[in-house]
Amino acid sequence: MQHHIDSFNKFIDYGLQKIIDEQKIIETDIEDTYLKLGKIRVEHPVVKEADGAIEKLYPNEARLRNLSYSGPLYLEMSVVKEGIESEPMEAKIGQLPIMVKSKICNLPGLSETEKVRYGEDPLDPGGYFIIGGTERVVMTLEDLAPNKILVEYGERYGDTIEVAKVFSQKRGYRALVIVERGRKSLLEVSFPSISGRVFFITLMRALGIVTDEDIVNAVSSDPEIIKFMLENLEEAEVETQDEAIEKIGARVAAGQAKEYQIKRANYVIDRYLFPHLGNDMKDRISKAHFLARMAESCFELALGKRSEDDKDHYANKRLKLAGDLMEDLFRVSFNRLARDIKYQLERANMRNRELNVATIVRADVLTDRLQHPLATGNWVGGRTGVSQLLDRNDYISTLSHLRRVISPLSRAQPHFEARDLHATQWGRLCPSETPEGPNCGLVKNFAEMVELSTGIEDIDGIKKILHDLNVERVVVKVPELPSKMKETLLDEFGEEIVEEYEEPSESESKFKDDEFYDYSDMDDSGSMFGD
Repeated sequence: MQHHIDSFNKFIDYGLQKIIDEQKIIETDIEDTYLKLGKIRVEHPVVKEADGAIEKLYPNEARLRNLSYSGPLYLEMSVVKEGIESEPMEAKIGQLPIMVKSKICNLPGLSETEKVRYGEDPLDPGGYFIIGGTERVVMTLEDLAPNKILVEYGERYGDTIEVAKVFSQKRGYRALVIVERGRKSLLEVSFPSISGRVFFITLMRALGIVTDEDIVNAVSSDPEIIKFMLENLEEAEVETQDEAIEKIGARVAAGQAKEYQIKRANYVIDRYLFPHLGNDMKDRISKAHFLARMAESCFELALGKRSEDDKDHYANKRLKLAGDLMEDLFRVSFNRLARDIKYQLERANMRNRELNVATIVRADVLTDRLQHPLATGNWVGGRTGVSQLLDRNDYISTLSHLRRVISPLSRAQPHFEARDLHATQWGRLCPSETPEGPNCGLVKNFAEMVELSTGIEDIDGIKKILHDLNVERVVVKVPELPSKMKETLLDEFGEEIVEEYEEPSESESKFKDDEFYDYSDMDDSGSMFGD
């Protein structure tokens, strides 16, 4: 069950603070006043007795007394008013459910004799939560890899079309971007917040790659693909970046003033198109190159130069463990707490009370938001069955339940290929342990000796190596590609970003000589699978 425990420990060490750093401040409607957020910490589980005494809480006591095994969360906050920051104050913001046997649990470090004294089985694997005295396990979710281009055939009006899609994901937000090659080889793009589809050339020019030559060079140097691109350029609706922005603005804010349409178009492009590549105007060129790579994939599929991507191949899958799911839950729950704090600050100001963070935070708001999904299984994002009652029929049943993997696909649909045993599951998933009936093939279990790895965290280290290899950021003017290489590297969030670079003469030896980084098992998105 180490994968659950390691994932939760990572959430405690990095995930909590990352979410606070994303928020940074809580804005208010009070003039020149906001709340600045600092460090967050979580303490070991405790229980407050009737006489006011604070005692350590152990898992078995929580089971017997129908308590939730949770630890207090403390956040450092300070009020900034008219540019003057008050003394930072630490306030309790809620109770965080603690995974049994994690680093915040009270059991690690105890001997077997001490565990028995506290009513614990020394062989109990841990990796689950206790909510209201009930043991709950958070299921591992299997989903398509985010930020990775997948191509397939589709159908529109009876015609077969080529489709490239990517689930762009960043900070809990997930946006589906689709590039389709329809009739006359015309490329069309669809993404959130824009109705229908927009022409590929229009979007490329809106992103800052304007001239015909630069657009063609960004997509490919293949003569057959260039022929397709010329057909797209002949049908282009716009010639300049301003015209492209206006065209998109008329789609996203129809009937509004022209100034508002332009403002809204810029907002939609920066916010909803490839959010994993950034949300600023400076990131548009990177987005244009990523979009060009999707277009190239469509044309390669049409020309038979590549095959459809196998969505059931395990390199195209990612697993969300307990820590990842708790991070999603905490992000939504903390946003709700931030709105409540904003309301309480404004309310206190209207009544001419002192703006004291210790009195305005209602800890039960966050606590309820964290415990309810664990108790019911109804997770953020509309997912159900994420948290389940731990199977305690016998020891093997418990181990099996803690190592279960569930697919988000509907049980009511056939999904024959998704249910089939895939060759890439060898050594990773048990080939025989799956239920009969509608869940067959959609509910799986990890192989006995499998180990899970996570994405690379040391992005600065990777960037240093790439800098040593003469890697340069994408520039606005797109150079001729035949003499250069176009690759997908990692951006600051560890996700894919298109860059171009001169092929270094000693790159291979530099990577081989570096003992700290092992790239032998890395796939396109920076994740590795262990056997």
